[in-house]
This record gives sequence, structure tokens and C-alpha cells, in this order.
Amino acid sequence: MAFFFSPVTVVNDLKKLSLLIVLIGFFNSAFAQEQHFLILNYHDILSAEDAKRSVNKMDVGIEHLEQHLDWLKNKGYKIISVQNVLDAASGKLPLPDKSALLTFDDGYQSFYTRVFPLLKKHHYPATLALVGTWMDGNVTASEPGKPLLSWAQVRELVQSGLVEIASHSYDLHKGVIANPQANTQAAAITRLYDDPMLVYETDVEYRERINTALLKSAEFIFQHAGVRPRVMVWPYGEYNQIAVQAAREAGMPITMGLIDGTNTLADISTLHRLIMVDNLDVSQFAELVTGLRANRSLRVAHLDMDYLYDKDPTQTQRNLDAVIQRIKDMNINTVYLQAYSDPDGDGNADELYFPNRHLPVKHDLFSYVAWQLKVAARVKVYAWMPIMAYQGKVPESWLVQEWRDGKAQKSSHIYTRLSPFNPEARQYIAEIYEDLAKHCNFDGLLFHDDGILSDYEDVSPLALSFTKEVWGLPDQFEQLHSTSKLRMAWAQHKTELINQFTDELASRVRIYRPGIKTARNFYALPLLKPYSEEWYAQSFSSFLAHYDYVALEAMPFMEEAKNPKQWLTQLVKAAASQPEGLKKTVFELQAVNWKTQQKIPMPIFIEQLELLKTLGVTNIGYYPDNVFQDQPRLTDLQQHFSLPVLP
Repeated sequence: MAFFFSPVTVVNDLKKLSLLIVLIGFFNSAFAQEQHFLILNYHDILSAEDAKRSVNKMDVGIEHLEQHLDWLKNKGYKIISVQNVLDAASGKLPLPDKSALLTFDDGYQSFYTRVFPLLKKHHYPATLALVGTWMDGNVTASEPGKPLLSWAQVRELVQSGLVEIASHSYDLHKGVIANPQANTQAAAITRLYDDPMLVYETDVEYRERINTALLKSAEFIFQHAGVRPRVMVWPYGEYNQIAVQAAREAGMPITMGLIDGTNTLADISTLHRLIMVDNLDVSQFAELVTGLRANRSLRVAHLDMDYLYDKDPTQTQRNLDAVIQRIKDMNINTVYLQAYSDPDGDGNADELYFPNRHLPVKHDLFSYVAWQLKVAARVKVYAWMPIMAYQGKVPESWLVQEWRDGKAQKSSHIYTRLSPFNPEARQYIAEIYEDLAKHCNFDGLLFHDDGILSDYEDVSPLALSFTKEVWGLPDQFEQLHSTSKLRMAWAQHKTELINQFTDELASRVRIYRPGIKTARNFYALPLLKPYSEEWYAQSFSSFLAHYDYVALEAMPFMEEAKNPKQWLTQLVKAAASQPEGLKKTVFELQAVNWKTQQKIPMPIFIEQLELLKTLGVTNIGYYPDNVFQDQPRLTDLQQHFSLPVLP
């Protein structure tokens, strides 16, 4: 029987079909995003006695692993496979509620002798990540005395159907020279430093090295195990977007790092994993899995690199050794570290402490100091950088202009800022941030307090044109200033513009350092008196929306507060009035009274510190730290500022 359709019917049916496809895609996408799953990461599994004696933080005892699996089962967790994740991501089958994926790194013999029997007993899947060079007999980089799997055992694991073989790279599980000080850092994300030639690996050379390494890894596993890896497990958890793309091209669409947190199916190209350290017993494991190391208090020391650098390299090293030991002895978890040089203290970046395209390099030092702090003092390091205040050789037309003496002219503010309205200036700054990220390993960005525009700024031609065409406000200063309503509207737009610019800078950095957090310095006055946003282009609520943390300058002597305790109390109350205000705010105390150039007496510093804690503040820092004068005093910091040791 023949069927005949009118053109109208066909068009209507096509419209319905198109709508159905869109709806299916929408629901699949929403469905995928709503599903969460956890990935747990283990390394070598030892006997109970060996685990107790081990000095390797990543070793876990077999009885604790069994307890972890029992806890997961009793709490309703379902152990899933990589195939389950791929099926769910493509919309074939949903993941069970409370899904968890087990991963084991490095290919130790214990996986076959201790883990595999447990997998067979419970019929649990797991992912095993192998290092090519180690499997190939070059075990000098692996921990001495730790036997590795044989290829025959690997093939047996594959044939069981329970074990997904992942790449842990062929030869990237090592450190390579990262800077002139010969630090060795993760090979997958580090630009090689050629010491004899005094040059860094170029972008092209880096991409070629990573692409070659990942293709070789995938082929090597296929040749020996008969399967091509679908998962790339990053050595040391370190990766960047260039490496992720190389993994995808090598046939590994899923990659895994070591950033804490749960995962959704919206993006399986870079998955979070919760690493098991310190041989956790079942109660500690339960606390870790439920808390995910989130919401831990911050204790922040704010360091000036300019204080530590000396023209004499030997003295510089002594200074660095002293401050790194001091930070380690404090038992804190975060350092804000100056990445630019400002010897005259005007807040403008004259030179930088890392290789870059635009400003002189005072000394290639930030990479070294940040790495030493991370490794020796075990802290997270935030690169403290200006937003707009760069003293490079740039056209005057790039600079912020203010209305003064009846006309627009270069701003008289101490911060000589590049205009965020100028696309060339924005690109110039973005390239500085990119170069920081390419060459240095760090955990976050602290945006300096130079990101302000007064109620007389910015009136450069580009800024006024943008004000009219994009924001729909007058492009004449007199009109912008004619009413309080217009002044505040102008200020609020400028606030958001600078926030969006810092978001752009963070995005540029995340190409190379995906896991970074952001913080931004914030003056106290716009918090205590929100109407002062008009004078600063700063808003506490907008900062909370854009940054992981707001670094609040809780400095009563700088603000000439008559009653510092009362002033701090009001500051905490104002922050607490905003959703997540205390959770996302770092209260930075001052250790020096810049009005008198005197150290804050320790009894007063401790009194303010304890007051903040009593008022419910969880994230506390101070500026500046002076290793030479022991200010603030280390013994007092250990008693009042240190954090408890946590896994």
C-alpha cells in the first residue's frame, strides 16, 4: 500500500521530530549532569603489619581496604566500572545512586595478590593504571622494594572482565628540570628547562613531547595486554588542557587527576579522585568520604618575595630556607606568595619573578619558591598578582583615565592601571597570566587590591564608548555624575566588568593549571558601607559570586578604627549577613601598623585572632610575614594559628 504525504504534513512532522530530538538531548544532558559519582584512589596495598611500619603515606593496609569496601556496601554505595560511566554519559543506562569507582595506581604486585581476590569475592570492578617504563623494566623511578605486576598477570586481570587497564603514561611518571634552580616537577605539565642553554621548552616542543608520550603509552599497553586503554590517569594527578587533548587523540577520552570532589557525567574528560593517604581506619575513611576534604579552615600567611630576594644568590637561598622552614613549623595550609616585584611599594608591578613576554624578569624565582613551599612545607600556594597595575612600556592610551580639572586625563591614583575597557591592554595582561601558568606550579590566584575604579574613572574614550553602547548609560562624565542613581549604576557595571576580567584571567590560567582556586583582595569599607561601591567599584556580594574566597583586609589600624575590637566585630557581622559570607571570606589581619611603621604587639595580634575565632570566623590570614624579625612570633602562631593535622 502506498502512502502519500502533503508538503505541510512533512514539514510539521519534521518540526515535531526536530523538537523531539532537542528535548531528548536536553533531558539526556540534564540527566547526565544530575548523576554524581565518587572515585577512590589507592596505591600499594600492604599487610597490616607492613602498613603500620610504612613511611609511605599512600600505603594502605589490607584490613583497612576491606573495611573501606564493607563501609561502602553498608552505606548503600554501588561499585561501578569505567564502562558504566561511558554508558551513562552516552545516555544508555543511568548510574546507580551513590556510585563509586575504585582505582589503583602504579601497577604494584599487591593488586594481583591482595586486591584481585577481593574484587572476585565481591564481583567488584576496578581500574588499574600502569606506568610503561616501570613495566618495561626501568623501575628506578618507582619506589625501591615494591614489586610490580608481570604482563601475564595483567592479561589475566583483563580476561577476568573486572579490571580496566588504564595508562599512567609511558615515561611521564617522573620529574623533569623545571627552573634554573633545578627543581624537578611533574613531566606531564612542566616546560623543560635546558640548563646549558638557559632556555625553556617552547609551546611547540612541549605539545610534541606530550602527544608522542601518550600515543606511545597507549600503543605499549595494547602490544602487551591486548587492549587499548580508554583512561589516562595523570602521574601525580597533574594535567592541563593540552595534555587532556593529547590523551583524547590517543584514544583515552577519560582522564583522572587527584582533585578532591565528586563527579558528574557532564564532563568525563577530567575526573576528580579522592586519594587515600595515612592508612585510614574505617572511621577516618567515613569522615573523608562524606566530607571530601571540603570546608576545611584556611590559615594563610601572606609573603612578599621582595623581602626574600637578595642580589647575593647565597643570601637569597638562606632567606628562602628560613621562610620555608618557618611556614612548615607554623602547620598552616595556605600561602599567598608575591609573583611580581614592587620594590617601591606603590602596588604596581615593575618586574616579575617568572619568565614572560612583556615585563623584565627580576629573577626567575617564583617557580622555585612555590614548589619548595608545596613540597617541603606542604601548603597550597596562591600566586599574588595585580589585576591591572603593570608598569610596562605600553601606550598611554591603554591607561585608566580620570576626570580632573574639567577633562579626561591620566589617573593620578598611585596604581598606574591598564584600562579593562581596552582590548589590547586586556590581552597584554592575559598573556602575563598565561606565562605565569605555563612556567610555574601553583594552586590558586590572589588578585591584588589594584582592581578598583573610582567614581571619576574610567573616562578614557573606549571606556565611555563601552558605557554608552553596552550599558546604555550616558557617555558624558557630567551626566554620569549628575545623580546618585546614575553614579551607582555606573559603579555596579564597573564592578562586574572587573570581576568578569578576573574570571577571564583565571580561565587563561586554567588551561595550564586546571585545579586553581581564586581569591581577591577586598577593602573593608565597601563591606561596612555598601554605598561606597560608588567610590571603589567593589561589592562584597559580587565578589562572593565570582571567587572561591574573598581576602578581606581586616586591618583596623590601617582603617584608623577608634575601637579595633568593635570594628572587627562589625566586620564579621557584616560578612556573616551574606549567604556563605563567612565560609568564603579570609579575614586578613595586619602584622604591621603602616601608619607608625611599628610591629603590631603580639598580645594585640593574638587578641584579634582569638576574637575572630570566637565570632565564628574559620578562614584567617595575616600580612605581612617577616621571617627576619619573627613577626608574628612563631611560638604564638603555633599556639593560636596552627591547624590540626588531617589526612
